[in-house]
Amino acid sequence: MNELIKKPAYFIVAIMVFLTLVGCKKIKIESDNTSIKVDKALEQVKGMTLDEKIGQMVIAGVDGYINDEHSSELITKYHVGGFILLGKNVENTNQVLSLLNSLKKISVESGSKIPLFLGVDQEGGRVDRMPPEFEKLPTNKAIGQINNSAFSYSMGKLLGQEVKAFGYNIDFAPVLDINSNPKNPVIGDRSFGPTSDIVTKLGIETMKGIRSENIIPAVKHFPGHGDTSVDSHTGLPVVNNDLTRLKNFELVPFAEAIKNNVDIIMVAHILFPKIDPKYPSSMSKTIITDVLRNSMKYDGIVITDDMTMGAIANNYNIGEAAVTSVNAGSDIILVCHDFNKETQVINALKAAVQNGTLTQETVDNSVYKILKLKQKYNISDKNIPTLDVNSINNSIKEGIK
Repeated sequence: MNELIKKPAYFIVAIMVFLTLVGCKKIKIESDNTSIKVDKALEQVKGMTLDEKIGQMVIAGVDGYINDEHSSELITKYHVGGFILLGKNVENTNQVLSLLNSLKKISVESGSKIPLFLGVDQEGGRVDRMPPEFEKLPTNKAIGQINNSAFSYSMGKLLGQEVKAFGYNIDFAPVLDINSNPKNPVIGDRSFGPTSDIVTKLGIETMKGIRSENIIPAVKHFPGHGDTSVDSHTGLPVVNNDLTRLKNFELVPFAEAIKNNVDIIMVAHILFPKIDPKYPSSMSKTIITDVLRNSMKYDGIVITDDMTMGAIANNYNIGEAAVTSVNAGSDIILVCHDFNKETQVINALKAAVQNGTLTQETVDNSVYKILKLKQKYNISDKNIPTLDVNSINNSIKEGIK
């Protein structure tokens, strides 16, 4: 009788031990699976050549309406991180779509594992990079006069829809400059208004609208182009405002953009002698690292305004300026014109790493951020066969009623 009682007890104990062991093993496997988390961007950076890394830190321009030998070489030989299309690259809808698809095709055929940034200055108003078949969107000044957050968001969403339809993934907008100087030759109606409140309120909503279409908004022109009296396309503006003034006025919209997780900030070419008497903002470690990164706690991507603009090209060697800018805290150098200048920048950055002027760590940190952002927005070099202009135009008409 005692033996009969003991046997079931043995069975029960044995089963419990077995289940415990199996359970422990299962938990261990699950734990192991969750603990091994590969950082794809970090692994990519480790496997890249110096040429590939430097290329990612440059966004270049295209010569004309088609993908020519220059833009092809920028992809296949120089491994550029992306392109920006300007007014000179826009003839009609089919041509723009064909150009963008061609750039992506070359990227795929080159064997690149990293998709291209494809950017455009689509602000609405007079800075409009859509083909002539598209309806026009209002100026930021007009949006500012309406002064409605929901309307600003909807305008941003329309901007995002327009650029997304072509396969762009960056919109260099919105403008967060405050139009405080009526004699300003470059900002004017590109600004939402003359106060920090209205620019902040409407600019952030526009940014959110663009982002809602999975388009990366690149806000501009840090630390503020609204009080200049010189167009940086032609010369170097000098603004005698100090840092206290900037923090209380020009920087307010950018601070709010940072709070709202902006991914890219474009830095302007403006000299602020009271802050950095030697270098314009796009080359200034004081402005980019001390102010933007350390004081304002921004850890996203910094891109320069076009380095072929007169503010830089007429006053500095463009290659040296690019190296200075990266050492100051920039991640991407924008070079919109001239294949020789584009390659000069790339070669100068590479030489700077080789001679120790630019550290490998600085380059790796920038490239890592670039790859993480491309992953975040799930960017690809996928071909877009067609787009529906009428549908977008109807959305614009409905949106601006």
